[in-house]
Amino acid sequence: MPEGHSVHRITRQFRRNLVGHRVTVSSPQGRFVTGAAQLSGHTVTDARAVGKQMFLEFDHGLWLRVHLGLYGAWDFSGGIQMDATMASANGRMGQTNQHGTDLPAGAPTFDEAGENSILSIGAPRRTRVRMSEQEKEIDLAETFPPEPIGQVRVRLLSDTVCADLRGPTACEVLDAAQVDAVIARLGPDPELDNTPEAEERFVSVVRKKPTPIGRLLMDQSVVSGIGNVYRAELLFRAGLNPHAPGKSLGDETVRALWQDWARLLHVGIATGQMMTMDKLEGAGYRRAMKNRADRHWVYKREGLPCRVCGTHIVLEEMAARKLYWCPRCQA
Repeated sequence: MPEGHSVHRITRQFRRNLVGHRVTVSSPQGRFVTGAAQLSGHTVTDARAVGKQMFLEFDHGLWLRVHLGLYGAWDFSGGIQMDATMASANGRMGQTNQHGTDLPAGAPTFDEAGENSILSIGAPRRTRVRMSEQEKEIDLAETFPPEPIGQVRVRLLSDTVCADLRGPTACEVLDAAQVDAVIARLGPDPELDNTPEAEERFVSVVRKKPTPIGRLLMDQSVVSGIGNVYRAELLFRAGLNPHAPGKSLGDETVRALWQDWARLLHVGIATGQMMTMDKLEGAGYRRAMKNRADRHWVYKREGLPCRVCGTHIVLEEMAARKLYWCPRCQA
């Protein structure tokens, strides 16, 4: 499932390429015809991300809410320009908190799936970029807009850019009051609000709950944006047993969790990858960006020795998702 960093990156892509532009909205698949008719012909005026949910505002006061869920993704094509805040002067997509990560200017780093999440997408050019958990560049024919590929629920089309949505869990038109109501039910998102007040909101909720911390981190009403990968990695980095009740944790422990989530989320937005191992240098960093197995402490490492203590990583189910953890480091 795309986690919070992906949705923030997608939203920035919309701000750079479609906010301020009048769009034609359609539903090639046919499952969003009524909603498309409500939005088509209007100008996109804002794009927001809160955790795993995205909201697009239009000039007549209506919004498109999208939750990608497990299978959803956006594809962009046309004269795409990467958001300026995600590309530094040498073409890298922002800075991270990693050390020794300087790469030669213009040198792409691809992971084993062929995904390039270091360099700017490039601007402007004919390309399609899949915006879900990572980005993937796909060559297109010269014709624009391209023919819809697969089950396109929603297509937003400006004069120069096309955005196709496939497989979302939620896709609906809301008014401003309904958007406010949805956001009010969500926990704090440190990329939007990393104030002491947001931190205190998270801490106070967790410290009152008898629910295991492994469940609380996946509860979007407690904290926004954390999914299966970040849950496992945050708990390992904190040395926390996933089964520990929230109310059993010390105040400073919960604060440190919030602060680490803010750091990892920012790194994910900057790099396009859920990079959870710190202080990787040079070849080690490039290897981690190329191979997902080299960028996490415990995620998808069941049966393998812990990178710290050598104990075999455990796999179990919690909150209907797979949970990976070290029974010694997180005892």
